[in-house]
Amino acid sequence: MTDASSTWPAEKLARVAAPGRLVERLSAIASRRERLVVGLSSGTSFDGIDAALVRTIEWGPSLEAELLAFICVPFEPKLSRRIAAAPSAFAPEITRLSFDIGEAFAAAALSVIGIAERAPSDVDLIGSHGQTISHIPPEGDRRGATLQIGEADVIARRTGIPTIADFRTADVAAGGSGAPLIPYVDWLLFWESDEARLLLNIGGIANVSYVVDDLTRVRAFDTGPGNGLVDEIVRTASRGARAFDKGGARALRGTVSEEAVARFLERPYFAAPPPKSTGKETFGPEAARELADSIFPGRRIEELAEGEADDLLATAAAVTARSIAGALAFLPSDPPISRVIVSGGGLHNRAIMLGLAAALDPVPVESLEAHGLDPDAKEAVGFAILANEALMGLPGNLTAVTGAETPAVLGKLSIGL
Repeated sequence: MTDASSTWPAEKLARVAAPGRLVERLSAIASRRERLVVGLSSGTSFDGIDAALVRTIEWGPSLEAELLAFICVPFEPKLSRRIAAAPSAFAPEITRLSFDIGEAFAAAALSVIGIAERAPSDVDLIGSHGQTISHIPPEGDRRGATLQIGEADVIARRTGIPTIADFRTADVAAGGSGAPLIPYVDWLLFWESDEARLLLNIGGIANVSYVVDDLTRVRAFDTGPGNGLVDEIVRTASRGARAFDKGGARALRGTVSEEAVARFLERPYFAAPPPKSTGKETFGPEAARELADSIFPGRRIEELAEGEADDLLATAAAVTARSIAGALAFLPSDPPISRVIVSGGGLHNRAIMLGLAAALDPVPVESLEAHGLDPDAKEAVGFAILANEALMGLPGNLTAVTGAETPAVLGKLSIGL
């Protein structure tokens, strides 16, 4: 066997092969009470990467977190199209796409660090959700499966920062649905001793967390479509020229088909009790086509006139709002929900928000901004915190939420050495 020291330059050998180097590096990070952590997230709308730089102090119930900087970096149009096509792609394309997304995530991490006027060497850790390509919840006796890509070794190598990624798989391996994962973060950041709060995130898929002071009583699940139906309709109707209904303006011009809403809400997912999670496999392109066909039988979305597409968007926004409101029937009634705190892109869609306020009246519906956090940054902040928890060996899933058999430390480590 060739002696590595005879074939490797001495400085490289010292960098990667010094005995105990990995343990020493992680031990040094873990020993700090205060850390800088980047959180990276990209949702089912695959329009861009949310990147947050977070200062964490302590961990577990003692955690404090401060958002230092946040940006959303749009995907290059070609990359976005490749992500949209990924569920039907072959292995070579998925392989290449995972590395290309990793490069994009790494660039986003370096950008948010730069905006905060910090250097990569100042940052202790990155937590990356990755890009979901396929999510299959458990069904009966069959365990679930999930795939998030965006190679973490690429992120760690390009930034020089240890990266924890692939958070969902440990929960799925433990029999859970792998989602939602942010409820633990919701509890850490937003519980109050005298009220029950509903934390609602409206991304491509909408999810809720019922948060009280007792962690064992926290409940959460995916309610169904968030922005996903609306975005899919816009993309299809515009033949890819537009990605979303800005401000919900088109939906507000349209007329809701009450019959189509009622028919859509008859889908089995809405009646199924939690724990449950879903994705674009259930509420993606096919669901958008079916909703369109229920209003305009036999016609494709791209064939609709502008006013007809507006009606379809109004109906999709109503489906989102009413499915969220209907999901509250699965949550505890004692104590009753005192307020609904909204984050995610759906917060900017007035059609969804007006429908939600009407459906939930008299419970107040508020922006997360009123509670001290940028509502667009919440998911990225969440994965920074989950990485911080994982580093300390603390579980990040809630078994009552995901259905997992046991608590699990979430994520896989890429050290970047």
